[in-house]
Amino acid sequence: MRNICFIAVMICLFAACGSKKTETPREEKIADNALVSITSEQAKNMTLSFGNLEQKAVSSILKMNGKIDVPPQNMVSISVPLGGYLKTTKLLPGMHINKGEVIAVIEDPQYIQLQQDFLMIKSKIVYSQIEFDRQKELNQSQASSDKVFQIAAAELRSLEIQAAGLSEKLKLIGINPNNVSTENLTRSINIFAPIKGFVTKVNANIGRYISPTDVLFELVNPEDIHLALRVFEKDVDKLVIGQKLLAFTNSNPEKKYNCEVLLIGKDLNNERNTEVHCHFEEYHKSLIPGTYMNAEVPIKSNNAFVLPEEAVVRFEGKQFVFRKKNDSEFEMTEVQTGVVENGFVEILNGNPLSKMTFVTKGAYTLLMRLKNKSES
Repeated sequence: MRNICFIAVMICLFAACGSKKTETPREEKIADNALVSITSEQAKNMTLSFGNLEQKAVSSILKMNGKIDVPPQNMVSISVPLGGYLKTTKLLPGMHINKGEVIAVIEDPQYIQLQQDFLMIKSKIVYSQIEFDRQKELNQSQASSDKVFQIAAAELRSLEIQAAGLSEKLKLIGINPNNVSTENLTRSINIFAPIKGFVTKVNANIGRYISPTDVLFELVNPEDIHLALRVFEKDVDKLVIGQKLLAFTNSNPEKKYNCEVLLIGKDLNNERNTEVHCHFEEYHKSLIPGTYMNAEVPIKSNNAFVLPEEAVVRFEGKQFVFRKKNDSEFEMTEVQTGVVENGFVEILNGNPLSKMTFVTKGAYTLLMRLKNKSES
């Protein structure tokens, strides 16, 4: 009987021990509207300063991105109007060229034939002119009929038309018709650079036949490059012609380039954005067409409520200020902040706080005091 009582007592003791729960310390958190109290002596040591919300014109930043582009008039595709075989060229992609420089030599038998036809027509014109003058004189003396005179005039006119057409074809391939003679017939023509700039593409090799539809070279003059940016529909009305902006690349964001808005698109694509063309105020050789760039446009916002940066403290991912209730009590109040500029922070929810007084210097000290109080 004594053993049974002993066992029962032990079971009760073990059950009582198992029922105890381990208590974990509860972490104290600071409430959004927590109060911090200080004595007058502490206030003197903290050197607190106070102030109200101010209204200032602050700049918001509109961010865009795009790439460097070249106007169509600064990009040239070189082709051969009548076709031919590429005889020589020294061009390589990236090479600099000057306007009027010989960039290729093309040869083809048709160039000889064209000059030959032109000389033959010129020769026939000489004979036709003599015949026309003779028939005109005979017609005036009634020795020849009007019909014969008209045939001679038509023949002369036809030859002159043919000569004019061949002359233009010669000019088209770069041959001066006035210099064509039996002594200087040529089978090759020179291709000249129409602009100053750089070679971007070389699409042929020596000996290849170039048809009139083939693009032989592509040239670009980068001195008039511009920046093509994309702006969303909601931000289009924030931009105006002549507005200044700063552009920079991802690889070197510290290097800023001054630009000016030149043209704003008037239509929206499927993504609800349009293109804005900007002009670089100064040309830099490091700016290569096709380079992706970012841009920042300062936009003025009038009558924004602001506080000094020192008045706003960050805690647990939120922004707070300390509202002065009296000389010894301060209430921690959450605010929504916007643009930071010239030492001031934009307070987006400033309307209901406009008549309150806040700690403008020493707010961080109050936050530390409040944290220490909650941990004690």
